[in-house]
This record gives sequence, C-alpha cells and structure tokens, in this order.
Amino acid sequence: YGDRMYLASATGCCQAWGAASPCVPYTTNSEGHGPAWSNSLFENNAEFSLGMCLAVKQQRELLKSKVEKVIKLTDDVNVKSSLQNWIDNYSNGKTSKGISRKLVEVLEKANLNKELRELANEILSNKEHLVKKSMWMYGGDGWAYDIGFGGLDHVLSLGEDVNIIVFDTEVYSNTGGQSSKATPIGAVAEFASSGKKFNKKDLGMMAMSYGNVYVAQVAMGGNQSQFLKAVVEAENYAGPSLIIAYAPCISHGLKGGMSTSQLNTKHAVEAGYWHLYRCNPELEEQGKNPFILDSKAPTRSFREFLLGEVRYSALQRSFPENAEELYEAAEKAANKRYQNYKK
Repeated sequence: YGDRMYLASATGCCQAWGAASPCVPYTTNSEGHGPAWSNSLFENNAEFSLGMCLAVKQQRELLKSKVEKVIKLTDDVNVKSSLQNWIDNYSNGKTSKGISRKLVEVLEKANLNKELRELANEILSNKEHLVKKSMWMYGGDGWAYDIGFGGLDHVLSLGEDVNIIVFDTEVYSNTGGQSSKATPIGAVAEFASSGKKFNKKDLGMMAMSYGNVYVAQVAMGGNQSQFLKAVVEAENYAGPSLIIAYAPCISHGLKGGMSTSQLNTKHAVEAGYWHLYRCNPELEEQGKNPFILDSKAPTRSFREFLLGEVRYSALQRSFPENAEELYEAAEKAANKRYQNYKK
C-alpha cells in the first residue's frame, strides 16, 4: 500500500527504526509515489494520526463535491462517465489508482467551457487526493496498552477507516524495560524484579467489544500466511482495524540472540504463549462467526519456551521461591485465554 499510504508513528522504538534521521525505511516507486509519514509523541499518536485521517477525508470529500458538480454541468459523455466511475469507486483502494489516472487524462484533454475548465483545474491541482488513501498508525504496547490507551480507544470508538498496528514487546522497551500493562505474569522487568504478579491486558478482546472493529493478533514468524491475511483484511475493512503483532525485544534476553527473533515468534505460537486470531465484523453480517482462531493447540513445552528468555529464567536465580509458582500461573493464564478464544 506504500504508494497511497499515510502513517503516523509513535515516538519510541518504532520511531527509532521507522522515522529516524538521516535515513528512513521508506522510498518512492518509479512514479515518485511513496508513504507520507510523520511521528508524534508517545502519548498522543492516536489523536495525531486521527488528525491526519480527518484531514485527508475532508480534502477528498471537497474534491468529490467538485467532481459531482462537473457531472451535473457537463454534456461530455466521456467526462461524465469517467467522473461517475471515480465516484462509484471512491472508497475502493484496489481500483482507485487506475481509475484516478484515467480521470486525470480525460480532464486534461477535455474541451470544456470556462466554468467547467476552472472546476476541472481545481480537481487536477488536488489530484493527489483522487486515489483512496491507506491510513495507518504505528506504535508499541507502551503506547497502545498504557499511556496512549485513552486516545487509541477513542479512535476505535469513532468508526473511522484507519489501520492500527501495535508492536507488542510486552514491556516498556524504549525507556529501559519497565513493566507495563502488556507484561505477562512471571516476566521480570524493571519495577517487577520478582516477576509480574497479574494478568496482561487483553487489548484485542477489549477492542472487539465495540462490534465494528476488525481485530487480529499475529506473529510474523509464527505464521506468515496468517499475518498477510490479517494485513489485507484490515486494509480492506471499511472501518477501524487493530493488528497486534508479537515483537521480540532485546529486553526479553533471547538466549539465541535477536537474530533468532522470527524463530522465537514461531516457538511462542507453538507453545501457546501467543495466540493467533482474526475477528472480522463483515463475517457476522454474512451470518458467520466473525472470530477465527488461527492458533492450534500447543505442540511445544510452555516451560521450555519461558526458560529460553532471560526475562523469565532470571526468576530462578533471583527469586527461586517465586519462580515455580509464577511459571505455573503464566501457563495457566495462557491456557485460559486460549480456551476463551475457542469458546
């Protein structure tokens, strides 16, 4: 979606790898089109991104009103049909690029009277808004689960067509690895040196309660096909979409090193530590269950997975009297969550 994409990135780790000077991971294609991006503060990225969405929406609606005016005033069949075709595909991201390109060609070549030419020129001067935009916001779990949750929740409640991807490291990574509402039971973090004692917030289930939000939980290394399906379905969904992605972090202390992060996500899914699902409200409109559980029952030892990361194995050294109890609680919580998803 890069050639028609807007994105806002929350200050934090995703800014460090996604919006840092002097080089960025975004580029343009042969036509000079690429992502338009900016980043905001840690606490208000949802509101900042919503502003981008509403600005683009308003400019496209203004453009649409001018197109409708030309349709009403022109007698040129070719112009009228091209403009109407654009109106009919106004919200279709798949087709709007080709249709918009054709519309520009028709308007540039059309023989129009003075009033219509002025309107056509106004449309052409804002032609970058002819194409349906793909609107995204990026952020970590510290933003989405915690300090920016109020803003994120507000955006989800409004029904706007925005796509949200959360890189869930289960800890405040950017500020030194503190415990957050995304930290699971038993994980060692700053301010939870003896292991987190309470359940992790289930952000996905909270978002699903609205009934009109597309929600997916993914792990790229765990299931690439499911990950791509979720991205495509989220972008196609005409409303708010939330993708929660498992993101191994240096704060986890992977014993295989960060070069094994994709393998680590695979093991997280196989152990039943991280669950994959998609919830698409459009399926409910078709009389189907909107919730699809993509995870199978665990095939890998849960305990073995935990002990492969320093954030869990450190408990055995520092607080051996707590370790066994918290490991059991972590496995029980993960299994309970899986059973709830099955139901």
